[in-house]
Amino acid sequence: MVKNPDELVFLPLGGSGEIGMNLNLFGYGPAHDRKWIIVDIGVSFGDLTTPGIDIIMPDTEYIEAHVDNLLGIVLTHAHEDHMGALAKLWPRLKCPVYATPFTMYLVKDRLAEAGFLDAVELIEMPLRGRFDLGPFDIEYVTLTHSIPEPNALAIRTPVGMIFHTGDWKIDDRPQIGSSMDTHCLTGLKEEGILATVCDSTNALSPGHAGSEGDVREELIKLIGECRDCGVAVAGFASNIARLESVMLAAKKHDRVVCLVGRSMHRMYGAARSVGLMSGINAIIDEKEAACIPSGNVLYLCTGSQGEPRAALSRIADGSHRTVKLGEGDVVIFSSKIIPGNEKNIFALQNKLSGKGIKIVTEKDRCIHVSGHPYQAELQQMYDWTEPHISIPVHGERRHLEEHARLARSWGVRHACAPHNGEMIRLSKDGPEVIDVVPNGRLHEDSGIIVKATDESLRLRRKMAHAGHISVSLVINTRGSLISGPEPRMSGFPEGKDGELLEHMLDSIADLAGETFATLSGKSRTDEDTIESKIRSAIRRRVNNTTDKRPVVEVIAHRI
Repeated sequence: MVKNPDELVFLPLGGSGEIGMNLNLFGYGPAHDRKWIIVDIGVSFGDLTTPGIDIIMPDTEYIEAHVDNLLGIVLTHAHEDHMGALAKLWPRLKCPVYATPFTMYLVKDRLAEAGFLDAVELIEMPLRGRFDLGPFDIEYVTLTHSIPEPNALAIRTPVGMIFHTGDWKIDDRPQIGSSMDTHCLTGLKEEGILATVCDSTNALSPGHAGSEGDVREELIKLIGECRDCGVAVAGFASNIARLESVMLAAKKHDRVVCLVGRSMHRMYGAARSVGLMSGINAIIDEKEAACIPSGNVLYLCTGSQGEPRAALSRIADGSHRTVKLGEGDVVIFSSKIIPGNEKNIFALQNKLSGKGIKIVTEKDRCIHVSGHPYQAELQQMYDWTEPHISIPVHGERRHLEEHARLARSWGVRHACAPHNGEMIRLSKDGPEVIDVVPNGRLHEDSGIIVKATDESLRLRRKMAHAGHISVSLVINTRGSLISGPEPRMSGFPEGKDGELLEHMLDSIADLAGETFATLSGKSRTDEDTIESKIRSAIRRRVNNTTDKRPVVEVIAHRI
């Protein structure tokens, strides 16, 4: 009997059961000496459940423990949820990074910003390039998506081929870049595909996503209708085809384009670096735009998701230094609402409407299409590739389960909807979960990366929900109270003229004094005992009167 046989395994650490934060591992070899590659290493973004946290990343604890066998990081494309964590997590992994030119431009930009560009071994691959990483023979396959150079990966191993789609859709008129390489896809089918690891974002949506070509035509028409008024278009900066469409519409209707927002400039620079947007007129800066009649300018802005610090939010607040919009102007949202951003987006749109600005969204006109496959496109992909196993990724649980169900209905023999942390053996016998490894989330907090379970984040969430109380008192070595108790409270209602808060402070001061008075002997001079008893009493009282459990801090000083 063969001990420790070579195996091919798939291990998602992010992106399975959620949209965003994609990190997928492929491993080959015996369990004790398995070689690994990482495909994509992305971020997600904080929300109201994580106050003070802007960036969330997959927990890489498991692969850090096997970093000596990590051969490289291979990026499929340049969206933040696929490459945004690279600069932050690379110091933990320290392996070569592979990407095609557009993605590599942005990788270098981020690494330079982080201060260790020169430390990273970067291998820029041509489109449709092919290379070896240990037991993995990796080929880039051109697809279409909402960003330049979206690639699938054909990963050949001694056990079989994995076809990892990355993000994609079917678009016969992508406007920028090549069309989908269907000839390569059918060639891979003939070679034989063991498993397809596939985007599930729109697995619940029937039909087709639609074409950027249709959006371009509608944007040209819509912007032409906006005569003699200020126009701003908000969208995803990474959608270079969309940016080009807006710029062409501006050119056709005698408007100059002003980019507003850092990521707009970054993506425009990346596109120009690889020869895209060559037929676009020169853009102007914000100061120049302020000197031109509003009917001859088009602002291309970040902030379509209502991000508070993005350009469009500052324009809506009237706090932007140079860009001003008002009564009779138009803001076009050439984007969709990402789930979870509804409140921020609607609040932004209400501010704009309150200034007399007309809002146009994809609900009103055909000015946005998704970059991810709908059901008919998924079915077409399975017809092209005919894998033995379907592994849906890049989706919430409901997306993955529906994708797996559909794959089975289309004739795929095995389908497995994975959870983050599940190590899945792939073979002709089908997928099998053989281990569950440490997984979770890392949060960037004040430039420091901590686990989501870090005590500081737990306390922050608790304070955000229930407030904070602190009490200080001073005792002497004989156990007599010298000063205090002096309470402070944050996050509690003040009431009329502050009377309610003042009453609560008096009540807590009295309670702390009474609790101290019940102590005797050594307890009256032991700071830890004093703090513990008073803290417990305050927690009980506040919970009984407010039904909240605030963070309570008691500090006893002995002199």
